[in-house]
Amino acid sequence: MQSAKRFGLSCALALPLKDQFDIDCERLGAHAHRALDSGCSSVTVFGTTGEGASLSLAERETILDALLAAGINLRGQVIGGVAGASIGDVVEQAQMLLDRDCRGTLLAPPFYFKNVTDEGLYRWFSRVFETMGPRARNILLYHIPSVTEVALSASLISRLKTAFPNVVEGVKDSGSEWTYTEKLFGIHDDLLVLIGNERHLARGIRLGAQGAISGLANLCPQILVKLIETGEEDSRVDELATELLKFPFTPGVKALLAHRTQDPAWLDVRPPLVSLSVSEAAGLVHACERILAN
Repeated sequence: MQSAKRFGLSCALALPLKDQFDIDCERLGAHAHRALDSGCSSVTVFGTTGEGASLSLAERETILDALLAAGINLRGQVIGGVAGASIGDVVEQAQMLLDRDCRGTLLAPPFYFKNVTDEGLYRWFSRVFETMGPRARNILLYHIPSVTEVALSASLISRLKTAFPNVVEGVKDSGSEWTYTEKLFGIHDDLLVLIGNERHLARGIRLGAQGAISGLANLCPQILVKLIETGEEDSRVDELATELLKFPFTPGVKALLAHRTQDPAWLDVRPPLVSLSVSEAAGLVHACERILAN
């Protein structure tokens, strides 16, 4: 039986840039407000869609300060992604979020070494939490094996939740296997299960998921909010995700944002990502506008 608490929809904010590579803090604040005004309960920065792996520690600090200056409530409305290979780097990123009293931390597993065991991952996460100290809280474990190539097994998540019940709040499942998603339900009554793969979102909500952290929320938050509230399928969500996944996801989201806002600066991404070509962007825009017109 899942907890009745509702997380809602968190928009995994795309990262606006200026002069191709610098962060445009003013546009980021405006984009965060747009997401929240459209029904999102929070925004997530430094995640996959937000090109978090390309951000330095100083840039992360700049972004958080810019959101605060824009009037965003960090405590209630901002989740920060954390990713790294070393325990020290990860703790430093997480402490920054704690220092600003952010809503939570989306923590990915160490990504460099492959074929690691659950025992090795348990020791890594345990050391991270212990080093963070008594302030550690609201950790959302991030299962995204397509990016990290390190899966978080359901048994590992259960073990971490048992060992650190006041630290591990939940898990974001951005995997592609529905059978894995099903295993997450019932691990612990108080485990927050969030869906990252929008094509699984309606089924997840009906089974007990409490919400989503979503890249698609940059584009169609109202549709996703309604889906989370009702658990009813909306074919547009599956179709949009399918079209976007024909391309690298983040450049695709930015191409659609550029069209929606009539702001070509949204097309810019940081290396090693590359913007969609003019023809690719045009085809994606045409397909997605057709879907959303239905």
